[in-house]
This record gives sequence, C-alpha cells and structure tokens, in this order.
Amino acid sequence: MQGSNRLFDDVARIFTDAAGAAQGVRREAETVFKAQVERLIRDMDIASREEVDVLRDLVAALRSRNEALEARVATLESRLGANASPAGNTESA
Repeated sequence: MQGSNRLFDDVARIFTDAAGAAQGVRREAETVFKAQVERLIRDMDIASREEVDVLRDLVAALRSRNEALEARVATLESRLGANASPAGNTESA
C-alpha cells in the first residue's frame, strides 16, 4: 500500500514538473515571438501612435487654416467684383 502511494506521489510530482516546464517553454516562446514582431515592425518603419496623433492634429489645424483662407479669398473676390465697373471691362472674347 505504501509503495502505490509513493508511486502516485512520484507520478504527481512528474506531472507538476512537466506542467511547470511547459509554462516556462510557453513564456519563452511568447518572449521570442514578441521580440520578433517588434523587430519586424521596427524594420518596416511603421509610424508610432504618437506620430500618428501629431500628424492628425497637424492636418486638422491645416484644414481649418485652409478653410479660413478660402473664406478670406472669397470675401476679397466679392469686394473686387463689386468695385469693378461693368463698362470698364475691356477684355475681348
């Protein structure tokens, strides 16, 4: 009876050790995989999240500046059109 208990203890210890070793292998594989993915991304020269955020803010600022300039040009063109006399137009068709 004592021999079978010892056998079960040894088998349980082997399974516990195997499970611990499997977890260690899994962690090592994850670390290697993560390092490879990070190296691949670095080599691909992909923009970081911070760079994308900065560019998005810059584009938004430039878009609003462009809209303001378009409105200013439209105002100046309308003033220029109102000041031009139709009789003074000497352009030939």
